[in-house]
Amino acid sequence: MNILERDPSDPQKQKKEGINPQLKLVLELGPLLVFFFANARGEWLAQKFPALAELGGPIFVATGLFMAATALALIASWLLTRTLPIMPLVSGVVVLIFGALTLYLQDDVFIKMKPTIVNTLFGGVLLGGLFFGKSLLGYVFDSAFSLDAEGWRKLTFRWGLFFLFLALVNEVVWRNFSTDAWVTFKVWGIMPITLLFTFSQMPLIMRHSLEEKAKEEQASK
Repeated sequence: MNILERDPSDPQKQKKEGINPQLKLVLELGPLLVFFFANARGEWLAQKFPALAELGGPIFVATGLFMAATALALIASWLLTRTLPIMPLVSGVVVLIFGALTLYLQDDVFIKMKPTIVNTLFGGVLLGGLFFGKSLLGYVFDSAFSLDAEGWRKLTFRWGLFFLFLALVNEVVWRNFSTDAWVTFKVWGIMPITLLFTFSQMPLIMRHSLEEKAKEEQASK
């Protein structure tokens, strides 16, 4: 049985790994929203649920609930598709490891460094894959786009650089601003930046879309 999501070229991928896009978005963003809410209302949550007070201040309550929500999202993904998406899985493992260190040592530096580690890892993997002739971004976007080889190479390169940019931005924010400001930026800043970057890549995607090329060939006949 294949535990991880299938290679984009695997004909069984679409057949066995389909999931509602809205539900997929909830599974990916849900833990972040839990993290933001718990950090903002940490003291209230600790009063309502005394067991949470044992974790420490609001950021530690948020970290504990973030870990739980991340684990539940991965479990839900497994139950729905019988596979684990690679990038959320990697991110989830880092959340659990750094979250555990944060709670054990009572030091929020570890959870703040998590986005830096994850984005550096993703960026390094994408750029490293290109070095070995592999355009790995297909694992993320193959269900949304069908591109030629050159298109995947260019898009993979751009996303690799973008992940490294996100890692740098996270370092600047958590080292120079308050914890509340960092949490707010993590939840409400990163997503708009990512959406803007994604939309900015649409011209490249349209130029290298196999579907568009097929339409042009049909029209020319």
